[in-house]
Amino acid sequence: MVRPQIVLLLSALLLFANCGQPEPRRPIQQKTGKYFGANVARNKALLEEEQQLIKAIIEQDSLHHYEHSASGSWYYYIRKNDTATYLPKANDLVTIAYNVVSFDNDTIYSGEEIGIKKYKVDMEELFPGLRYSVKLLKENESATFLFPSSLGYGYQGDGDKIGVNVPLKSTLTVLKIEKEQTP
Repeated sequence: MVRPQIVLLLSALLLFANCGQPEPRRPIQQKTGKYFGANVARNKALLEEEQQLIKAIIEQDSLHHYEHSASGSWYYYIRKNDTATYLPKANDLVTIAYNVVSFDNDTIYSGEEIGIKKYKVDMEELFPGLRYSVKLLKENESATFLFPSSLGYGYQGDGDKIGVNVPLKSTLTVLKIEKEQTP
C-alpha cells in the first residue's frame, strides 16, 4: 500500500517541479564578416600578383599580340579564321583540342593525354577559363590563353596534377562547331 502512495507523491512532485515560467531563448551569436573580409583581401592580393605575372609574360613575348577577354584571361591567336563568322553559343556541340601547361611552360596535361573532346557549350564541366574561351574562337581557330588561378581550378586544384591557386596557360583549338538543333 505504501508503494502506490509513494508513486503518487513522486508524480505530483515531478509535475509541480516542471511547471514554471518559460525560459527565454538566448540570442544566437552573430558572426562578423571579418573572416570573409580577410578572404576577399587575400584573393584580391593573389589576383593582383597573378596579373603582374601575366603582364610580365606578355612584355617578354614580343612575337604575339595579346588580347584581353571580358572574363579576365589574356590570349593570342595562333591560327585565325577570317572567313568564319559564327561563334559558339550555349547548347552548341563543339569539338575541341587543348592542353594545360604552367606559366613556366611545364606540361601539366598534354593535348594527347586529354585527347579531342566534344563539349556541349555551357552544359558540361570545364574549368571556368576554358569554358569562357571556347566562346571566343570560331571553327578552325587556335589560340593560347593565360588564366589567373581564379579562372583555372582556383583554391581547390583539380585533385590530381594541378595544385591550389595555380595560374594556367592553355592552347585551345576549336575543330568543329555543330549548332544547336532546334525542334
